[in-house]
Amino acid sequence: MSQELYRVGIIMAVIHCLGTGLVGAWVAKRLALLGHEVHAYDIQPHRVMDFEGITVHQGDILENLMSISRNGQVDMVVNMLPGDIGHMATTNLAESRYRIVDLSFSKHTPDRDNQKAKDYGARILWDVGIAPGLSNMLLAYADRKLGPLEKAEVWVGGNPTGPYGEWKYMAPFSPVDVIAEYTRPARVIRQGEEITLPALTQRHMVDTGEHGEMEAFLTDGLRSVLKSIPAFEMSEFTVRWPGHIQKFIDERDSGGLNEDELIFEWNYDHKIPEFTWMKVRAESRDGEILEWEVEDHGGDDGHSMARTTGMVTACSVEAWLEDPNMLPLGVHAPESLGSDVIAKIIKTMKSNNIRIDGPEIA
Repeated sequence: MSQELYRVGIIMAVIHCLGTGLVGAWVAKRLALLGHEVHAYDIQPHRVMDFEGITVHQGDILENLMSISRNGQVDMVVNMLPGDIGHMATTNLAESRYRIVDLSFSKHTPDRDNQKAKDYGARILWDVGIAPGLSNMLLAYADRKLGPLEKAEVWVGGNPTGPYGEWKYMAPFSPVDVIAEYTRPARVIRQGEEITLPALTQRHMVDTGEHGEMEAFLTDGLRSVLKSIPAFEMSEFTVRWPGHIQKFIDERDSGGLNEDELIFEWNYDHKIPEFTWMKVRAESRDGEILEWEVEDHGGDDGHSMARTTGMVTACSVEAWLEDPNMLPLGVHAPESLGSDVIAKIIKTMKSNNIRIDGPEIA
């Protein structure tokens, strides 16, 4: 990251970052550039080695999770470990008195630990990425402005700028989590009720602007908004280049799908141009529509998924440091954040050249 960051009136904090993958490393570096003391934990922490302001702790963090205080003060813990490992970490951290920002993505969600967190004195903010995360915040804002929604839809994808390679894809975060998205049944709202549909269904083409037509399909990304935001119909779709998901389905159905091979074949290549695109659309019962579009092509500080996801995470950390009482004890989804916090996150993203078009948040 070459961008110089300026801070006014923010208390410097000691932040412990779990996981230094493509997104985790970006967040740890940004927090260090903002002047915080950062401790980074990973079995392979090469992405943050020798970065000024980051103290690296190499090893299995799950084995030493509850003793991180030995490494210094703990003002905030940011969990960016993948999948079920991340879930285990947050479940254990619920038995602490820490403030935890959780970016891990597992089929098991932290809200099931709400009472435990309250009993132990933990405060957890979860799913603070671009989608879920910013998408939740925008839908919550739409709900506040429009009332109960007739229809709410999210389209999101991180992809190469053209249909690259045999798979027309490379994974901008943990390929294991991508595979989980493709295999986990999608929970959606239909006629005001939560139902489950097979992932990868309801395939359709969507206009992504300068990149033209891409293919969208159902995935299980709504999570907390299924319960928190009333709607007659609600869906989340992942966006890929045409041909990608059909190849996945064909290999899955033929029995030829090998997860280890996919992890290798989808490995992120920083030399390939890429972009992240998201559209959030909310329609009220009387037909009023609020719609936002987010797009980024990466920058000197990292690739687009790390920037768009990590910016929401880092901004949530900053907001919580500014207002230590932002959230009470327990587990909280991103739509719990006030419009003032959402507005600050969007302002910061725009100031870092992430395009966000749509109604102003006020």
